[in-house]
Amino acid sequence: MRPPPPPLLLLLLGGCGAAAPPADSLSQLPAPQNPKIRLYNAEQLLSWEPVPPGNGTGPVVYHVQFKYTTSQWSDVNNNPEGVNCVKITTTECNFTKTNISKGFPMHFNVSLRVQAELEGRVSAWVTVPWFQHFRNVTIGPPENIWVTPGEGSLIIKLSPPFDIYDSTVAFQYYVHYWEKEKAGIQKVAGPFMTNSIVLSDLKPLTVYCLQVKAQLLWTMLNISRPGHLSSISCYETMADASTKLQQVILIAIGTFLLLSAMAGACLFLVLKYRGLVKYWFQSPPSIPVQIEEYLKDPAQPILDALDKDSSPTEDAWDSVSVVVFPEKE
Repeated sequence: MRPPPPPLLLLLLGGCGAAAPPADSLSQLPAPQNPKIRLYNAEQLLSWEPVPPGNGTGPVVYHVQFKYTTSQWSDVNNNPEGVNCVKITTTECNFTKTNISKGFPMHFNVSLRVQAELEGRVSAWVTVPWFQHFRNVTIGPPENIWVTPGEGSLIIKLSPPFDIYDSTVAFQYYVHYWEKEKAGIQKVAGPFMTNSIVLSDLKPLTVYCLQVKAQLLWTMLNISRPGHLSSISCYETMADASTKLQQVILIAIGTFLLLSAMAGACLFLVLKYRGLVKYWFQSPPSIPVQIEEYLKDPAQPILDALDKDSSPTEDAWDSVSVVVFPEKE
């Protein structure tokens, strides 16, 4: 009996057989190039480069299949992923989960492959490496960040980057903040497990800038996916009770000092320019009536006018009687 060939020879023979092109290789379409899966927040998008139709007259259509770890390849035709990617002309297949019934489960291992077809000719399948959404996703910044200044604090309300329908997965948040005048000194607060965050013990009446970051925690497999920071936004804190009291006291003292300074300045000016002030407030001298009438009628002699108004007055005297009584001897 002839002994079997050594393993190396079997490997070479198998390689040569696999390298032999089929009889209809010339009529086979080229496979789609650069297939890639985009996992950003809840987005699941498979895309590839278009296949040139060559001498074909019809459009090139594409066929997408998927499989889980323990399943067989199946067409993407609305069940169970809620998307139809069979005989499509576009170069992408969107599995984005807009609700709980659409898209691939985010904790499943998913493999995808795509094939081109034109007028009965098909290309080879091109497979994308398997992915697990919670393991491979890129986390964006939190959504709808709303900041309310408080008394020496900042109150932050936000929404998660995307909705999660798995009890073993949650988001935690970190806040990077710093005083605007001290941009080099940055502090990090967190982690926070709620969507309402309070940054306390801040300086009152101070402008703070901040960024918020979400981090995905998958407790079942102890996987953590840090996210991107939000854009920078700056807010001024409000005055607390002690600062308000200090402001009231400072305003009262400032008002008193200002009024005192104004009163002192007025007194100094009055004393220094006393003659000028007296001149300003003294009534101007009036012209006698006779002179005023003469000025109105210069033909009238001034002496006659004066004599006319002057009436002779009799001398007035008191009668005094002196009574003398002789002294008694």
